[in-house]
Amino acid sequence: MSFSWPKGYSENLPVNHRHGIYPTIDPEEAWKAQTFTGKVVLVVGASRGIGQTVALFYAKAGASVAIAGRHQVTLDKTKEMILNEKGDAQVMTCCVDVKDSGAARVSVESVIRNWQRLDILVANSGATNAFDKTMVERDAEDWWEVFTVNVKGVYNFIRAGSPHLEKTGGYLVVMSSIGAQLRTPLGSEYNISKHTLNRLVEYVVQESPQIRGSFALHPGSVRTELLKTSKLEELGAPADDPPELAAAVVLYLTSGKADWLNGRYVDASWDFDEVERNWKDKILTEDLLINKLAV
Repeated sequence: MSFSWPKGYSENLPVNHRHGIYPTIDPEEAWKAQTFTGKVVLVVGASRGIGQTVALFYAKAGASVAIAGRHQVTLDKTKEMILNEKGDAQVMTCCVDVKDSGAARVSVESVIRNWQRLDILVANSGATNAFDKTMVERDAEDWWEVFTVNVKGVYNFIRAGSPHLEKTGGYLVVMSSIGAQLRTPLGSEYNISKHTLNRLVEYVVQESPQIRGSFALHPGSVRTELLKTSKLEELGAPADDPPELAAAVVLYLTSGKADWLNGRYVDASWDFDEVERNWKDKILTEDLLINKLAV
């Protein structure tokens, strides 16, 4: 079955889309002012790509950064890369299988033991299969593996981290996807899992209101290993956003400048000046950018 852009792809805020860093989200200010000094950040899925760039950006802004992932070798390489960029950065590694709830708890506990607090949790772990089979054609275990990594893996860290974020009035950023909005005959395991994450973030707001900001972030169309695995680019999907765009938006969302977007789905490529200027009142009044029945 061939791929074509499905319903949902064009259902987006009618704002300009940015494909690079611009003044509103530019991290240079945070780097110069060391805005995140004293903050402790845990980035899950930080071995490469978007998560790695997020971890680097926080370290350059003064935060103490814990990086979590499956393989110690790649975590060590990320740590080395960060220290090469910022020699005095405080970085620790957590080698963990995100599907293991006990291991996720131990990772969070190690962060608390090391730095006595947690201010920001970025849940960036993810998996996909190639978008080449329907749910009936896909092996059942392969289908559920994607769902388990994407949903249970994120849930495990939210469950372990939320009590500490409540204490600090911190922030949660969950890496979602525009796939959450798509209705397509392929990639059901990925798209449904990302849709689930959007609702999960909404529940965090309901159940942990002490957390200052929780966001489900589509990182843009980034050429990651997941995109390569999905084979969507071969089928015409764009890949014109750098990981630095998503990382800059993560810092922006956790800076206190966009708390009004708490509990909502956000697209990293949106022009946030335009979103706030033209859409803030409507979003808040009509409670938009959340999962609800359209009638």
